[in-house]
Amino acid sequence: MPFVIICLGFALAGGIIGRLKGSSFLLWFLLAGIPPFIGLVAAIMYRVEHDEPHRRCPTCAKVVPIHDALCTRCGTELEFPDEADVVRPATHA
Repeated sequence: MPFVIICLGFALAGGIIGRLKGSSFLLWFLLAGIPPFIGLVAAIMYRVEHDEPHRRCPTCAKVVPIHDALCTRCGTELEFPDEADVVRPATHA
């Protein structure tokens, strides 16, 4: 019974951390709960998705992450943008 409580605690912490970083709560809840310590460390080390630079699709003007090769809305193949086309995220003070 104590092991189940420990797993639930790690799962809840991993789910919250994963959600704060812009990912799925349920995914990180399961990943942090099954291997308790390793899953929580993975959630902490996971990159923050909303800090990634973005760019606009030239066809439909949807803002997509800079590393996407195709627009998820219209399917246009995206070339690597010039520095002027990159949309940087706002920095938090």
